Amino acid sequence: MQRTNFGNMQCPIARSLERVGEWWSILILRDALHGVSRFDEFQKSLNIAPNMLARRLSALVESGLLERRCYSDRPARYEYVLTPRGRDFRPVLIALLAWGNTHFATEGPSVLLADRKSGAIVEPVVVDGSSGRLLNETEFHYVPGPAASERTRRRLAYASGDRSLGERPPAPPISKSPRRAKGRNRHG
Repeated sequence: MQRTNFGNMQCPIARSLERVGEWWSILILRDALHGVSRFDEFQKSLNIAPNMLARRLSALVESGLLERRCYSDRPARYEYVLTPRGRDFRPVLIALLAWGNTHFATEGPSVLLADRKSGAIVEPVVVDGSSGRLLNETEFHYVPGPAASERTRRRLAYASGDRSLGERPPAPPISKSPRRAKGRNRHG
């Protein structure tokens, strides 16, 4: 089965997922941001199969998130160092940490973010860099950028409430089976 390629889509979220959307990639970047750089360190930290780790590291190097550097000639050994693009992934991981602690840490958070100087626990939020205002859905919305296609412009118009210009997102596919599930009416 062929995997869908998100790299050619105009959506910046889809393009980002093409580079880091596989869960091992995100965990490798997490560990790299914590200072892990060598193959055996990643393998030990993640308990990942060597062939899978090799594929994920190669993909992250190809995407420009990690750089492969030789640290020993005899035998040849390499480390994987974050590039500026890879370091820029840190806020995404912080947002995932906060979201996970809020919604999925039923036993309580196992990892928190703290101020290095004071030791105070901080609450990560996403704010506008110019005003410092919290980016909430009531005060901020997506708008097309200069490179937006007509399809993207219609989709964003629809999402912003302009139903005259907007394009309704496509409906989910209808089952090809002529039989309905037992006990269900046509409205599901």
